Amino acid sequence: MVKINGNPEDVDGMTLLTYLQREGYTLDRLAVECNEQIVPKSDYGNQLLADGDVLEIVSFVGGG
Repeated sequence: MVKINGNPEDVDGMTLLTYLQREGYTLDRLAVECNEQIVPKSDYGNQLLADGDVLEIVSFVGGG
């Protein structure tokens, strides 16, 4: 299991990019941390999610 924003998810072996697209995230407006390390957007397609990983995904919204 991978813990994503505090919730366990069965996404072992999936790429980060595939997960984000499946969940409907807008890629240009988010930041992802995997195991306390920021993941560069250029690595989303290469980052394989593995059992025990901890992800934090933060979406940015505009406003004023």
